[in-house]
Order: sequence, then C-alpha cells, then structure tokens
Amino acid sequence: MAAKEISVKRYVVRLSADEREQLEALIRKGKSLAQRLLKARILLKADVSESGEGWSDSRIIKALETSASMVYRVRKQLVEEGFEAVLSRKQRAVPAVPRIFDGEKEAKLIALACSKPPKDARAGACGCWKTKSSNSTSLIMPATARLGGR
Repeated sequence: MAAKEISVKRYVVRLSADEREQLEALIRKGKSLAQRLLKARILLKADVSESGEGWSDSRIIKALETSASMVYRVRKQLVEEGFEAVLSRKQRAVPAVPRIFDGEKEAKLIALACSKPPKDARAGACGCWKTKSSNSTSLIMPATARLGGR
C-alpha cells in the first residue's frame, strides 16, 4: 500500500524569479558542495510558484534519491530562515577541536622556537636543549623535533 499523499503542506516553497535563476545557475555550474546542489534541486522541484514545478515530496524523494526528512528540513529552513540560510552552512558556536594555545601562549612558543639556544645549553640526543637551572634540569625542544620534522 502506497503512502498517502498529504495535500496541505505546512512549509510551502514559493521562489521569486531571481531566486530560481540563482538556483539554476548554481546547478548549471556544478562547482558547489553536493549538499548545496541537492538543496537547490529540492527547492526548484518543490516550488509552487507560476514558473515552478510544484512536485510532491514523494516524487522529489524518488527523483533525487534523498530522504523525506531532508526534503522537510529544506522546506522548513526556507520558510523559517530564508533563502540564503538554505544554501549556506551554519557556523558552529564552539569549534570541533578546542584551541590549545591562546594568542599570548602561541606568541611565546614561536619566540622560543625561533630563538637561539641559551649559552649554557648542550644539545641532547633529540636536538633539544638541556639547560641547568639552580634546582632542576629542563628540556627545551625545537618545534621541528616536537612536530616530527626532519
């Protein structure tokens, strides 16, 4: 038994002529992210304006080999956030990998790596500098040794 088609859509796609032209140009070029091209195709097929095709969700899903949730999300995003939001990726609030150094620590590290070794330093086996302070021995390694450089 086929899924029953819902005739009343909560998020109706109506594109202006300018928006349609932008989407068609994007697809024509083909030099964009696959996700962005898919969203552009969904919008063009779902458009119910005079020049639009007004396809049903099930027809779009079959033709573009995508999921129902993808079509729903694209429609919803267009209505709630606007045309530009659909085609651009949302920036993350927090980076995927937290920063190890802030600007001050990074500047100190660069200055240390680019500086000459201390006068009392002896070269170690790994190319690091051994310095003797009053109560302990510390190692200062060049950036190339830490990063596995040659």
